[in-house]
Amino acid sequence: QVQLVESGGGLVQAGGSLRLSCAASGSIFSINTMGWYRQAPGKQRELVASITSGGSTNYADSVKGRFTISRDNAKNTVYLQMNSLKPEETAVYLCNARIATKSVPWKINDYWAPGIQVTVSS
Repeated sequence: QVQLVESGGGLVQAGGSLRLSCAASGSIFSINTMGWYRQAPGKQRELVASITSGGSTNYADSVKGRFTISRDNAKNTVYLQMNSLKPEETAVYLCNARIATKSVPWKINDYWAPGIQVTVSS
């Protein structure tokens, strides 16, 4: 089995910063793309940023220049540095990883962390 565990969420004032971490563990053969999504109450889940195993990144237009995604492949961990946070970015942030397990190394599945709350106060 595979588990994703997030950390780093919390309450921050507008204009502040937070750094989210998400570590994958378990019977992992390989990890493809890792990413962060967010879902605010009453809204659809949206992609915030993603990063491939080779380090190529993709960002939502709304966070470009303020958020930075990175990963440590040796630690199976992805990070999201969030700067200049805005109140409208209050949401549950969810880590996603596309992982092949040791038992079925030819098949990639999507795994999700439970989600972590980020609250930006005005």
